[in-house]
Amino acid sequence: MERQPFQLDDTIKNNVRTYLQQISTEASNLIKHLDTSDHCILCDFEEMRKLFQDVQATAASYYLRHYLSPYTFEYAALSLAIHNLSEKRHGALIVIEREQNVDSLIQKGIPIQAPVSATLVETLFYPGTPLHDGAVLIRNNQLISAANVLPLSSIISTTKKLGTRHRAAIGMSEKSDALILVVSEETGKISFALDGSLYPIHSSKNMI
Repeated sequence: MERQPFQLDDTIKNNVRTYLQQISTEASNLIKHLDTSDHCILCDFEEMRKLFQDVQATAASYYLRHYLSPYTFEYAALSLAIHNLSEKRHGALIVIEREQNVDSLIQKGIPIQAPVSATLVETLFYPGTPLHDGAVLIRNNQLISAANVLPLSSIISTTKKLGTRHRAAIGMSEKSDALILVVSEETGKISFALDGSLYPIHSSKNMI
């Protein structure tokens, strides 16, 4: 599925540029360290890995709002909800329907039919509640249902180290143009799946 390109604003350009300059510096240092017998280059690789993760999360956070805003006005409420869920390490799986209807792809859970709000989303994913397992489905500005079961990704090579929520998010994004938000119960980290790929994003109240 082809993604709509977006013009980057000056702030995100400067942030990405700074990260890339740091990565370039680290790469240059790594080349120099190749000739230093008493230096372990694994530390250099680890620093570069962290920088790549940070720049990807920065860019993904920026693009996420653009991917969502044409399909729901409630991205601010979703942003607040997943930020709070992340801080508490409450796992979450949120499907935002876009152009394609996803009813035929999910095993339907419990109908909700309520306006999207941060409080409602957080309550549904509170550990131990009857609806905290599975995914919630958002269509336009309505929370349609909860405890939905999504198709798991069949690409074992890219999902074998991921939990069920992440595999479900990728699987759903492989079969539709939906965007799926995921909060990890183990780490609190936030990511979104789109077109079969998973992208980490920064956790903040204004991430979307």
